[in-house]
Amino acid sequence: MAGTGTLSPPLATALGTYFVWTCLFLLGHLRDFLRNMFFSRTKKKGYAPIRQDYEDFYTRRMYYRVHDCWNRPICSAPTNWIDVMERSEVNGQNPINVTGRTIRCLNLGSYNYLGFAAHDAYCTPRVNACMKAYGWGPCSSRGDAGTLPVHVQLEKEMAEYLGKEDCITCGMGFATNSTFIPVLAEKGTLFLSDALNHASIVSGVRGSGAKVKVFSHNEPEQLEAILRAVIAEGQPRTGRPWKKIIIIIEGIYSMEGEMAKLKEIVEIKKKYKAYLYLDEAHSIGALGATGRGVCEAFGVDSKDVDIMMGTFTKSFGSCGGYIAGDKKLIDYLRAHCAAHLYSTAMSGPAVEMVLSALRVVRGMDGTTSGKDKIERLRKNSNYFRGKLLEMGLNVLGDWDSPVMPIMMFKPTSLVACSREMLKRGVAVVVVGFPATPLLTARVRVCISACHTKEDLDFALDMFRDVGNLLGIAYRSKDNLKHLTAARNSGVELML
Repeated sequence: MAGTGTLSPPLATALGTYFVWTCLFLLGHLRDFLRNMFFSRTKKKGYAPIRQDYEDFYTRRMYYRVHDCWNRPICSAPTNWIDVMERSEVNGQNPINVTGRTIRCLNLGSYNYLGFAAHDAYCTPRVNACMKAYGWGPCSSRGDAGTLPVHVQLEKEMAEYLGKEDCITCGMGFATNSTFIPVLAEKGTLFLSDALNHASIVSGVRGSGAKVKVFSHNEPEQLEAILRAVIAEGQPRTGRPWKKIIIIIEGIYSMEGEMAKLKEIVEIKKKYKAYLYLDEAHSIGALGATGRGVCEAFGVDSKDVDIMMGTFTKSFGSCGGYIAGDKKLIDYLRAHCAAHLYSTAMSGPAVEMVLSALRVVRGMDGTTSGKDKIERLRKNSNYFRGKLLEMGLNVLGDWDSPVMPIMMFKPTSLVACSREMLKRGVAVVVVGFPATPLLTARVRVCISACHTKEDLDFALDMFRDVGNLLGIAYRSKDNLKHLTAARNSGVELML
């Protein structure tokens, strides 16, 4: 993997991780055996079990031991500091309950990249006015009576911002991929999907019923080799040419913090006359001098990307997603996509929030606030990444990326880090098996433009304490090389 970190743990750490998982697995099955032997359970006569024990073995015997590290509720806006609702301690498989108290925490878990999720002097009054004009929700689909003037205006301005002819919005980011991708497929379609694409892309490709081939993460060379082979071989059994081949990648990979090698992939897709679908959920608004994502960051013309997807849940502080492309494509999606025809449309206030934030980013509010936010996000991200690397932590991703997964590898370190950081007033997201492979448990940090230097230094002090406690400084020597290379290439590491 490129970037500043690696997914490969040291040998001793890998062996220790396998040992921990093996012990948990054996102990869980022993407890299941003893329960079935000595504790009878009533069953409905004539009914098959609604679930089998093996179906939720992981949940019962492993997850419930540590489920306090996930699903932590908050009771404040997701700005730089949040109020986390305190919960009772883990007690077997019993639910953990809120105590009525809160813990004030520095927020390193939300996708609030540009800081629009809290009160904003420009956006908030316009959202309130929109709510008074249109109410909480349209109570109808876009295909029926759910299209408001703000929907039409947002699609128009988003298309202009991205350099595309037209744009269509969807009320949910996940559904933008999972429901629009199947509409792009027909018999004879082949998808070439990055191995680390988001679950929403995987869901959409599976739902399409089309053939799919997976290429190694961010490896243009292997992508080209697969393209050459599938074009030469044609469709299975018949050997007929593929009607269309669609390459699907992400701008920033949400669990790795790594940017797509867009220039190389665009060259390949042009060479072999394939289509390119780019998911910019984490890169739109966060990368590029004006926030236009990886295309701007790498100097790629957006016209070379056939289908541009993104969400409004990160940089724009709202909900939903979009697809941008040629007008014929968008008209086709409007006529055929179930999410557009049957799902309730985005609420007017949510659309107005995106529209107002977009105008701030574009400078249409008459200030440089949007440009300043983007620049501050870039500086915050590089400063924080540089300091983590100086500590010797294994940090995935690229410079300028606001997503920073810190590798824990061991499930014990993952859980301990989550609990210790919460004790110290820092809210982080932890991700482990089965959301990631067995050996690649990680803490994912998301940086925001609303973080101050004092906020970041506080978080770094806490990571230093917890890192020393858990012994997770895996890459001291390698990190020095990355830091030296970054300084030589002009990356600004200081605030």
